[in-house]
Amino acid sequence: MSLLRWVLGAVLFVALLLLALQNTEPATLRFYQWWSWQAPLIFMLLVAFAAGIAAGLAAGALRSARLKRQLRRLRRRPGRQDVVPGPHGAAPGTAPASGPGFERLPPADAPR
Repeated sequence: MSLLRWVLGAVLFVALLLLALQNTEPATLRFYQWWSWQAPLIFMLLVAFAAGIAAGLAAGALRSARLKRQLRRLRRRPGRQDVVPGPHGAAPGTAPASGPGFERLPPADAPR
């Protein structure tokens, strides 16, 4: 897995290097008539690439933080009953056919 990560990193580096060498001409970025910015095209591409990575990481961090808060709230909730596993290792109510409608019926020949 570590070797695969290094290979992918090297391929990405070479691809970005070749892209940078081919796109050195200046480009102008304009925001209506209020603002304009002139820089090499590759610099603008790399800034856009970095902004996309930052946005993706921020979205992942926000989701992770929300899930951690939810887990912490569920763990602190009063009245929470810890499920004690049965002697066979399964938690009560988790065996197949153990839900509603699968109640145990007495045998047909049992006295009522």
